[in-house]
Amino acid sequence: MQKLDLAKELRENAYPGRGIVIGKSADGTKAVTAYFIMGRSENSRNRVFVEDGEGIRTQAYDPAKLKDPSLIIYAPVRVLGNKTIVTNGDQTDTIYEGMDKQLTFEQCLRSREFEPDGPNYTPRISGIMHMEGGGYNYAMSILKSADGDPQSCQRYTFAYERPLAGEGHFIHTYMHDGNPLPSFEGEPKRVEIAGTIDEFTQMVWENLNEENKVSLFVRFIDIATGAYETRIVNKNV
Repeated sequence: MQKLDLAKELRENAYPGRGIVIGKSADGTKAVTAYFIMGRSENSRNRVFVEDGEGIRTQAYDPAKLKDPSLIIYAPVRVLGNKTIVTNGDQTDTIYEGMDKQLTFEQCLRSREFEPDGPNYTPRISGIMHMEGGGYNYAMSILKSADGDPQSCQRYTFAYERPLAGEGHFIHTYMHDGNPLPSFEGEPKRVEIAGTIDEFTQMVWENLNEENKVSLFVRFIDIATGAYETRIVNKNV
């Protein structure tokens, strides 16, 4: 699979929806993740990321304008020991609770499907990062409808062992803008991971569509020690 320019992928897609990037820094010492949200409706755009323990959660920027919190207020990032969970919905909690009971990442998601927001039936995208004994691996998942038909749920899991320095994978909810919104297709995209945490954060934020972007979370985790740095950028400040 060709390694793609993440900046170009973001810049040329006005509405990828919500996206997860997971990989390894160019120097090979850091596990890297980014999660962003976008919005077309007032309700979706009325959000910010806030820190919540070792993770983050979404919060209404203006509580008076919050209409339906069911699919937009959740914890996208939670940490369970040496595992970092990143998702686009409340399946973060499903994975956290399941893995705490020794279920696998894939087993945890068996109880979940795509979001009940027809006609889009937004895919549930999830990632898990695992560091142990100086090693690092990650996996990504997508639960999606059968080309917009909610009668069938299609489940895909992609596992990456001993990831290479300077690259990662990018999965997002929608192929592009549309009505209804077309679900992501194929494997997560192989993308370059470059720069410091601040350079990487700036690159992602600047290349997200200005009108539709809402919030961005980036974390670099030291593979050897587990120490991490986090950046959060909110359009609503």
